[in-house]
Amino acid sequence: MSLETESRANVLAATGISASRLAALADRVDADGSETIEVRAPATDTAVGAVPDCDGADVERAVDRARAAQSSWAETAMDERREIVARFGDLVLKHRAELLDILQLETGKSRRHAVEEVVDVALTCSYYADRGDAAFREERRRGAIPPATTARVTYEPVGVVGAISPWNYPLTLSLTDVLPALIAGNSVVLKPDEKTPYTALALADLLERAGLPADCFEIVTGRGATVGPALIDRVDYISFTGSTETGRLVAEQAGRNLIGCSLELGGKNPLLVLDDADIEEAARGAVQACFSNAGQLCLAAERVYVADSIHDEFVEAFVAATRDLTLGTGFDYEDDVGSLIDSDQLERVERHVEDARERGATVLTGGERRPEVGPFCYEPTILTDLEPEATAACEETFGPVVSVESVPNVATAIERANDTEYGLNASVWTGDRERGVAVAREIDCGTVCVNDAYVSGWAAVDAPMGGFGDSGLGRRHGPEGIKRYLESRTIATSRTGPLDVPPGVPTAWYARGMFALARLQQRLPTVASVTRRLRDAGF
Repeated sequence: MSLETESRANVLAATGISASRLAALADRVDADGSETIEVRAPATDTAVGAVPDCDGADVERAVDRARAAQSSWAETAMDERREIVARFGDLVLKHRAELLDILQLETGKSRRHAVEEVVDVALTCSYYADRGDAAFREERRRGAIPPATTARVTYEPVGVVGAISPWNYPLTLSLTDVLPALIAGNSVVLKPDEKTPYTALALADLLERAGLPADCFEIVTGRGATVGPALIDRVDYISFTGSTETGRLVAEQAGRNLIGCSLELGGKNPLLVLDDADIEEAARGAVQACFSNAGQLCLAAERVYVADSIHDEFVEAFVAATRDLTLGTGFDYEDDVGSLIDSDQLERVERHVEDARERGATVLTGGERRPEVGPFCYEPTILTDLEPEATAACEETFGPVVSVESVPNVATAIERANDTEYGLNASVWTGDRERGVAVAREIDCGTVCVNDAYVSGWAAVDAPMGGFGDSGLGRRHGPEGIKRYLESRTIATSRTGPLDVPPGVPTAWYARGMFALARLQQRLPTVASVTRRLRDAGF
């Protein structure tokens, strides 16, 4: 037995996943070529399997199959679609142990953070199974000249949706885009990140068991530079989660093809600790906000602004709580923080911290790689006195690194929070929730959580989630997350025939009549305005 084979066997032995199970999952990908991509476990940097390296022809066939299956899926009764999604959610919970093992195997994250993904998918399934159809029910709208005319809006699926998902949350960030597309009657072709393909393939297996018809959900594995553009050129809508740099390229290609797109991109998220915050609670929340998934989280806080009056106390509590974290790569619940994904990510984190040090920043805790724990493990790190020109201040680190800065007042904290091109997530900590909501309204982010790191915002599946500025376009979750996968059609009717000058009526008379009608409509309250006034009056 070679050293590499022995290492692979040892890694798999720590999980409930066999080499044959991984091979069976890889066989789900329909690819003509013999080229493959090696999948490595970050915990040991060991190859654990390989998946097909798809090319443009493979993508074309997958989209063709999905397109052929889509029309019958769209005609499937809504109750049946909802039942399939509900069964899938049940299967996710039933097979949670395998999903947790695959997640940890591919990403190196701690098991506690893998749990967040599995639970999130189950909750998302419950939401779409229960309320998903509300977003595309036919709606009555105000006609041009009520009641002489009427208007209604109908919705239909866009067709074939392409989804490109990232490696950091391969379960959650795949299904949060795939499920609403499916419930709306689309078929989906998913391109998972080449580092984490087995998670997506396990999901496809469970969706098939739940009763999703063949070819409604296709997966193409391969390199982003090859598979991504080929997918965008063939689908009717593209959903992408990843870096802002790549997101611009996706948007550009989607624009040329005149297809819709939604993009969740980077962030440089702020966390504000106001002068009336519970210091211990805020410190505990900051640990979650900054170091979940080793900081490889689009919603993670990388900038902390603390009121002068409590700065020293907060920093002491934050540093102490961070030092209590355990770093490890075990397939159990003993470790708080897991590994970074690979050597490139480790190099990025090290470069950001070293640059900060060279510019005079102080490392309050952490700041070192831990090869004895795992090849890509890095200590949770808190910086202070970070220069504005430092790389860690200007760029997203996407690792377990955060800077802390003292601010004299709330206005300055808000100003600092908004001093970025990004606008994905923010967190505000205060003893007065109404004050926190008022501050949240001033922060230029798509999601702002008060007295919580990010979970209360992300897990509010009925509310839209997305970013401002360089953090992306469009929204996932809620009705908005479904409507992006729908085409709307307005059907207008007239009860009086053509809305034009009636025969025998002078045009001047007709014009005066239309102006009079317009003035009358301006003065007549609409049903919505009457309802609003009654509600405001307490009725």
